[in-house]
Amino acid sequence: MSNKLIICDCSGSMQIDREALETATGQTCSRLHSALCTTESEAAAKEIATGEVTICCGQETAFFEALAAEFEAPAPGFLDLRDRAGWSADTASKLPKMAALVAGAALPAPEIKLFDIASEGMCLVLGGGTALEAAEQLQDHLAVTVLLAEDTEPPLTRSFDVIRGRLRRAQGALGGFIVVIDALQSLQPGGRGDWQMTDPRDGGRSQCDLILDLSGGDALFPAPEKRDGYLRADPGDPKAVAAAVLQASHMVGTFEKTLFVKAQPLLCAHSRAEQTGCTRCLDACPTGAITPNGDSVRVDPSICAGCGACAVLCPSSAISYDAPAPDATFRRIYTLATAYRDAGGAAPRLLVVDAHGAELIRLSARFDRGLPADVIPLELDALNSFGHAEAVAALAAGFAEVAILPAPKTDIDVMEKETALACAIAGEKVRLVDVTDPAALTDALLPEAAIAGCEAPVWPMGTRRQVTRTAARALHAPDTVLPLPDTAPYGAVLVNRESCTLCLSCVSLCPSGALADNEDMPQLRFQEDACLQCGICATVCPENAIAYEPRLNLADNALEQVVLNEEEPFACIECGALFGVKSTIEKITEKLAGKHAMFASSDAARMIQMCDHCRVNAQYHIDNSPFAAGERPRTRTTDDYLSKRRDH
Repeated sequence: MSNKLIICDCSGSMQIDREALETATGQTCSRLHSALCTTESEAAAKEIATGEVTICCGQETAFFEALAAEFEAPAPGFLDLRDRAGWSADTASKLPKMAALVAGAALPAPEIKLFDIASEGMCLVLGGGTALEAAEQLQDHLAVTVLLAEDTEPPLTRSFDVIRGRLRRAQGALGGFIVVIDALQSLQPGGRGDWQMTDPRDGGRSQCDLILDLSGGDALFPAPEKRDGYLRADPGDPKAVAAAVLQASHMVGTFEKTLFVKAQPLLCAHSRAEQTGCTRCLDACPTGAITPNGDSVRVDPSICAGCGACAVLCPSSAISYDAPAPDATFRRIYTLATAYRDAGGAAPRLLVVDAHGAELIRLSARFDRGLPADVIPLELDALNSFGHAEAVAALAAGFAEVAILPAPKTDIDVMEKETALACAIAGEKVRLVDVTDPAALTDALLPEAAIAGCEAPVWPMGTRRQVTRTAARALHAPDTVLPLPDTAPYGAVLVNRESCTLCLSCVSLCPSGALADNEDMPQLRFQEDACLQCGICATVCPENAIAYEPRLNLADNALEQVVLNEEEPFACIECGALFGVKSTIEKITEKLAGKHAMFASSDAARMIQMCDHCRVNAQYHIDNSPFAAGERPRTRTTDDYLSKRRDH
């Protein structure tokens, strides 16, 4: 944000202490205006023309941007002090909250990665009579093809293409849809009489840039409203059809799409050796943008709608939200809490919202009592990107409570799981405020009693797992072990020592390295902090000796390798070298010696108790050795050939 705040009390409807705000924020403030967007617009123009400034009101952004363009000045920044703090009916001081909002707005905007999607306007329209009417409206804007039902007669027009058939499958997104059609028939325009169709054929494959679905049937894709380029309307609703047609007419050209997530396949715990482990992101993705890709998963950026659920559920950060990155969110949280306390406030509360929640705050401020003075809103583009790590980090940074306001498009199941996990880690200080009425929002945020914040606030840094652990240690004693829900990505591996044979299959497939062996002796080691609770080790264990205990161990030993099982190694009966596990070798000897054809003799049975080198050596020298060969032929020399000539 710029170094000068342009402040206005909005026709005297709120109180702003200019000098106190300057002192609390360290920012230069303009004189206190009262009607900056109307009668004092000339003063606003002069302020904007001086350079980079921030208007402390978010209502008239278009007006102030137009002023900046008129004077060829940099576009001003905007900070909503009025709706979020100034219009609050709370009698407590709003200064700490205003200082926090100013500090949050002063943070540099995170870089958002974009990529281009090109649409040439090839549009497939599905449906009957309504689809034909839509095609007539779109024919001048798009390259339209109408897919009619098998029993529908085609119209006598060449203004757009008409085919008939049954859509079997559709995949892709804006600019890259692929459709497969069965019983496909194309139009054969002719002379007198009705036009004819080609013979039907199955498996017809085609591409298009967008699909306008007016069939009235089931949606072609999961979460259809989040699939770019797929427009769907009830053919019996003229307004919905008109809106879809209008939207389709504008979907030609090159569009920028946000690259919402960053993937690191090497960290993924989806599977190993064709054994499935973690499927959290696959289960949660509403659009089907995530698919298995060998041992990892693949995210199709053209389908991804950026909800953020995959990133908060991923136990290893193989998928992380990147619009913005988690560290930018953690920085905002810590900055808001610190600025509030530095301005004289104590124990603020955090309200996490998206655009829907921000509008509810504006309505509450204008028509009701607004937010309490100690509630600081944090607006995010994707509400589901705020998970347990962010909530616990907020409490460790000094917030006394975290409230999350779900929106209609929020994946509530994911949010409830993350909220439950956060409460298990940090106590009952994280909650969902599921309201849709401005007055109810204020009521839900009124504290029943004073809540204390973290006594020694910290700014956790690192991966989301590291942040969670550091934040939890700030909230609890360092040797605390917190029980967690069954789906938690933290916990211990429990090994039944009586069943475990130390085959170490679990070690070879553990995706995070939480399980390890010991090169010097038969030993299974475990580092709890690294365990993702992915389930692969339990799946591959041939003895079903592995179970899990979801928990968060804050003690230092969670960062160290501990021994889960160990046994005495067996000494080779020939050379004395240590190899294998003593109990295992003894069991094999008991089961095979004298009872199996390969180990019927005592000499053969002894090889079970030999190391690899001695076993090969013994096999080579036994009778009927598989390594033995006949006597090596003598090498023939020149004398041998000359002697044959002399003999003749």
